[in-house]
Amino acid sequence: MMSRLTTLAASAFVFALSASAANAQSQFRHWPHGSEIRHVLLISIDGMHALDLERQVQLHPESALAELSRHGVRYTAASSSRPSDSFPGLLAMVTGGSPASTGVFYDDSYDRGFFPPGTTNCSGAPGAEVVFDESIDDATHLAINPALLPIGPDCKPVYPHQFLKVNTVFEVVKRSGRRTAWADKHPAYELVNGPSGKGVDDLYTPEITIVDGADATTSVVTTADNDALKVEAVINQLKGREHTGTRYVGVPAVLGMNFQAVSVGQKLAMDALKAQAGGYKDADGTPSAVLAYGLERTDAALARMIATLKSTGLYDSTLVIVSAKHGQSPIDPARSSKPGKLSQKLAATPLASAIAQVTEDDVALIWLKDSSKTKAVADLLRANQSAWNIQDVLSGPTLTLRFNDPARDTRTPDIIVLPNPGTIFTSSGKKIAEHGGFSDADTNVALLVSNPGLPVRVIKSAVQTTQIAPTILEALGLEPRELTAVRREHTTVLPGLRLDDAE
Repeated sequence: MMSRLTTLAASAFVFALSASAANAQSQFRHWPHGSEIRHVLLISIDGMHALDLERQVQLHPESALAELSRHGVRYTAASSSRPSDSFPGLLAMVTGGSPASTGVFYDDSYDRGFFPPGTTNCSGAPGAEVVFDESIDDATHLAINPALLPIGPDCKPVYPHQFLKVNTVFEVVKRSGRRTAWADKHPAYELVNGPSGKGVDDLYTPEITIVDGADATTSVVTTADNDALKVEAVINQLKGREHTGTRYVGVPAVLGMNFQAVSVGQKLAMDALKAQAGGYKDADGTPSAVLAYGLERTDAALARMIATLKSTGLYDSTLVIVSAKHGQSPIDPARSSKPGKLSQKLAATPLASAIAQVTEDDVALIWLKDSSKTKAVADLLRANQSAWNIQDVLSGPTLTLRFNDPARDTRTPDIIVLPNPGTIFTSSGKKIAEHGGFSDADTNVALLVSNPGLPVRVIKSAVQTTQIAPTILEALGLEPRELTAVRREHTTVLPGLRLDDAE
C-alpha cells in the first residue's frame, strides 16, 4: 500500500503536469500577442514555389499575398512531401506525416494485398493498382463510383479515406466539438475525412477535369473558373454558412481549399483559350503570360477571402496558412526533357515480366511482382542511367532510409527512380512541367503563416510542410500529438510563431 507521503507526491506530480499542459495550451490559445486563434484557413496554391511567393511579395506590394506577408512568417526553404504528388502533398499538411506513416505514395499507386476493381472472389494471389483520381468518378462527376474502387483484403471496395493509415487534423478538430470544411479538385479528396470517414463536416469537391463536358485543365482560364467555385464555397463558410450558402451552420474552426490555376499555368505547353505557352520564361522564375494570369486570378481570390475575414470580424482571430501540395519541375525551360516513358523502356527488356506497376511523372515508382528481382531491376536501371536520363535509383537500403521496407509494407515501392532535374518520363507534347519528384523545383514550396498579431519574419532554415498539421492544432489549443503521424515521426510545430520565439 502506498504511504500518504507517496500519494501526496504522486498527486502533486499529476497536478504539475496538468498545470504545465494547461499553461502551454493557454499560451498558444492567446497567441499571437493577445489574439485568440479561433479559426485556421489553410490554402494550397498547388505548384507555387517559394520563388513564386517571393516574387509576388517583392514585385506586387499591393497583392493579397504581400498583405498577408506584412504580418506573417515566410519560410523560404520549405519542403513538400517526397514524392511530391498531390495526395501525399496534401496529407503532409493535414496529418503531419510522410508516406512512411500515411501509406499513401501517389494518387495512382499499388498495394500488394489488394485486388483489382470488380473482384468478387478474393482467393487468388493479391496485388493491384490503386487509382484515386478522376477515373473513379461516377457519371455525375460529383461522387465516387464504388464499382471502380480497388478491393481490399476483406474483399470490399476501399474508399480513399479508408486507404489512409493515420488520422487528420479534421478528425482531431471535429472531435473537440468544432466544425470542419475543405474543398478540392476531385471527389477522391474525400481522403481528408481520415480513417473515420467523418472528419470533414462540409466537403466540396467539384471535378476539375470535367466541367460542362470539357476538361478545365486545358486552359488556365477555365481552371481559374473551376477554382472560383471553391472560392465561393470558402467565402460562404467564412460567413458561417454551408458551402452552398443556403444554411447557417457556424464558421468552421479549420477550413480551406486548393487552387489549381498556378499549377496548370506552369504545365501547359499551349493554353487552349489563350493560344500561348505556359510555364516560366527563364531560370529566375519570370512567369509567362499564361502563368501570370493564374497567379493574378489566385491572388484576387485570396483578396476576396481577406476582405470577407475583415467584414465578418474574423481577421484577427484567424490564422491563414498558404502553402502548396507540390512544386513543379522544371522552372528553367531550357532544362525540360521528355525522353519517353520509362515503363516502355523496361517493357522492352528481359525483366519486363518482373514489373507489376510503374507510376511515372518526373519520378518513377516501381512495384515488382517478385521483390527478389529488386536488385536485378535496379542494376538494369543503373546500367542505363545516362541513356534513360536517370539521376539516382533508390532501392534496398537507400530506399529504406526514407520509407518502410517493401518486404514488410504492402504499399512501399520496391524501387524509386529519380530522373535528371527537368526530365519528365513522357513523350507527350501537352505539358512542359510536372510534379511528383524529389528535386528542388518539385519540393521547394511556398509557405506563409499570417495573422495580424505576427511580426514580419523570413525564416531561411529548412522546414517541412508536415509541420503545418501540428501548428494548426496547437494554434487552436489542441494537442498536436493527437495526430498519429506526428507521434510516429516526431513532427514539430513550425518555428518562429510562439511568443518565446522572438529574435
